[in-house]
Amino acid sequence: MIVIKSNREIELMREACKVTAELLNELTDFIKPGISTLDISEFCDKRITSHGMHPTFKGYGGFPAAACVSVNEEVIHGIPSADRKLAEGDIVSVDVGATYKGYNSDAARTYAVGEISAEDRRLIEVTRECFFEGIKYAMEGFKIHDISHAVQLLAERNGMGIVRDFTGHGTGSKLHEDPMIPNYGKPGTGARIKRNMTLAIEPMITLGTHEVRTLGNDWTVVTMDGSKSAHYENTILVTDGEPEILTLV
Repeated sequence: MIVIKSNREIELMREACKVTAELLNELTDFIKPGISTLDISEFCDKRITSHGMHPTFKGYGGFPAAACVSVNEEVIHGIPSADRKLAEGDIVSVDVGATYKGYNSDAARTYAVGEISAEDRRLIEVTRECFFEGIKYAMEGFKIHDISHAVQLLAERNGMGIVRDFTGHGTGSKLHEDPMIPNYGKPGTGARIKRNMTLAIEPMITLGTHEVRTLGNDWTVVTMDGSKSAHYENTILVTDGEPEILTLV
């Protein structure tokens, strides 16, 4: 069931999303060679709890940390570890959310660790562009797969793979709500988009194929061919005009 949010619910989500957006911006300077993926998660944990909020992912489905921190070929759900140190040339995706008075945010960015290759920088940028291409259709009158198709076209035009096994989604009082939002699809299909829907749109794009597998920890998803992957996600609000990106400041 798709939940249309009340004005009160939207304001609570707006507070959670603002904190998430700010900490994602701060990570740009925090992330550098030599730090661990656990350092990143702990940074997120402290920022969120300092605002009286709860790190949404911590304990969600048994996940052990405040943020998913995924390096290079890891697509999503990387488990933070003090032993996993970032090196020059890595790329690292951080997926994080905050919960405020029962309402959630959800957003992700992929960061360069020091100097990275031109190919990896292009991957990060195309993934970001896929999000902004998709949200052109996150308006009343369109359908969910109009967003999906726009993401797909841009990724394929750039010769990149689109992860198909995981999708964006609605979000609100539950982290994952209907509708599911794939990053590929047939335009003009899927649920009709309506005002006051809140959606987490999240292109996951690779330098190789779309095929992925889950590691033995039952969480971390990696590319099957070992190619690098990038992730860009925001929580957005459907309005009576252009969509509002709640997790971008």
